[in-house]
Amino acid sequence: MKSRVDWVDVAKGFCIIFVVMMHSTLGVEKAAGADGWMNYVVEFARPFRMPDFFLIAGLFIGLRIDAPWRLYLDRKVVHFAYFYALWLTIQFAIKAPGFAAEIGWGGVLRDYLTAFVEPWGTLWFIYHLALFCVIVRLLKRVPWPIVWVAAASLEILHIETGSVLIDETASRFVYFYSGYVFSAHVLRFAEKVAEDRVSALLGLGLWGVLNATIVFAGYSTMPFVSLVLGFAGAVAVVSTSVLLAGTRAAVPLRWLGEHSIVVYLAFFFPMAVSRAVLLKTGIITDIGTISVLVTAAGVLGPVVFYGLVQWTGWGRFLFERPAWARIDGPYRRRDRAALQPAE
Repeated sequence: MKSRVDWVDVAKGFCIIFVVMMHSTLGVEKAAGADGWMNYVVEFARPFRMPDFFLIAGLFIGLRIDAPWRLYLDRKVVHFAYFYALWLTIQFAIKAPGFAAEIGWGGVLRDYLTAFVEPWGTLWFIYHLALFCVIVRLLKRVPWPIVWVAAASLEILHIETGSVLIDETASRFVYFYSGYVFSAHVLRFAEKVAEDRVSALLGLGLWGVLNATIVFAGYSTMPFVSLVLGFAGAVAVVSTSVLLAGTRAAVPLRWLGEHSIVVYLAFFFPMAVSRAVLLKTGIITDIGTISVLVTAAGVLGPVVFYGLVQWTGWGRFLFERPAWARIDGPYRRRDRAALQPAE
């Protein structure tokens, strides 16, 4: 019996590629001081890139929402907290010398400790997954329309306090909560897409034109418009993933989706190295092409590294949670010697 839904993994594969693409492209353009043609792709995906990721992440929360608190916290909070703390430490260790030259070692320590309260760098998504799981559990007895309207209102307000914790919660929670509360509807919609592929393709074409028109006309960040585009894009990614599921083209996407957190945790290093090398050597001058190559390095680098870890057996704690980092009580005995995959 299959324990995973193919199209969901394909969708997560799309999402992680879009995320790496965004960081890679904007990083290259900032370092080069110029925009490339990949900027158009990044801007096209901006309205739905993170909304879809959070909606998909919330789809199956309902399966555990009534579990004992200790088990729920272990699977949905400690799981992500472990990887956040570990990779935060790794990233700080790599970047500390450069930071120290600017703010001193005292400043480095201050920023490191602050990062456990205020999400840091590319790891903010991992932090918010744990946070959102807690919020949903605490609000499970509140009528969902009340929670949804409040969450949607926060997104519409476009809150900008300068705090990643507050701003991203305000703008993203509505999508995570929607994945949770509308899970059955999303799954039924996916079934309908599989049954009527022609209509789905026509709908995708119409969405693509409308999304591009609104984005490049400069209206995508307007209140209400951003919310609508976020959900429309999420529906489009679901449709595309359902249409691709079962094809050869979906195989790598499905694998990336199953291991999306592996790429999310480790893409920063190959991305930064490949960007520096390509820009410094000057062998390739087209900014868009460099962005594509850096994106490829950001996606494939973690995959290769993960493969080496699995092959050698060294460093599995980087992607698999060890037994000591669990709080699930009696469940600990069952798999005491086991490691829990990052997902």
